[in-house]
Amino acid sequence: MATHGAQGGPASSSALYDAATDAFRRWRSGDEPALDDLVRTMSPVLWHVVRATGLDREAAEDVVQNTWLTLVRSADSVRDAQAITRWLCTAARREAWRVSKVSARTRPVDDEVLDARLPVQTSPESEVVTGDEQATLWRALSRLPERCQKLLRIVAWEPRPDYSSVAESLGMPIGSIGPTRRRCLDKLRLELGGVL
Repeated sequence: MATHGAQGGPASSSALYDAATDAFRRWRSGDEPALDDLVRTMSPVLWHVVRATGLDREAAEDVVQNTWLTLVRSADSVRDAQAITRWLCTAARREAWRVSKVSARTRPVDDEVLDARLPVQTSPESEVVTGDEQATLWRALSRLPERCQKLLRIVAWEPRPDYSSVAESLGMPIGSIGPTRRRCLDKLRLELGGVL
């Protein structure tokens, strides 16, 4: 910490500490512009302290600003003016750690990751359309012969229906289930074609 050259400030650390101590004493004794001197002297140091904790630029700027606000609010807690540099660096480091912990808990997640974990939500409009389509389908199904209604209900609810139990419950040969199903679906399409 030999210099904080970009600000054109003191070249040695003892000169920096002396300048900070002097500015803090003057500010506490009522010289308001002395706070600007203290900020100019110590902000580059605080910036390095905060960035060393791994915060990004935006978060580091907020931490440095909050450190200055903390000083303004609690300047009386600094009993020894010579301790101002240590006090500021400690306050900045603690605030940076606090911000790091909070940001680690609230790290943003990509939309794709969230979409995969969230339950599927349908819009009210799509629910209305789906409900209307289902009602239309059930009305068309109710106009088919009873045997077609039973067969299509069984086929619709069972992904791989047991054809022997279907044949037994409907009283038809196993070999006629496939062709009958096809004819019933054709009839249903005709009913739906007339409705749509």
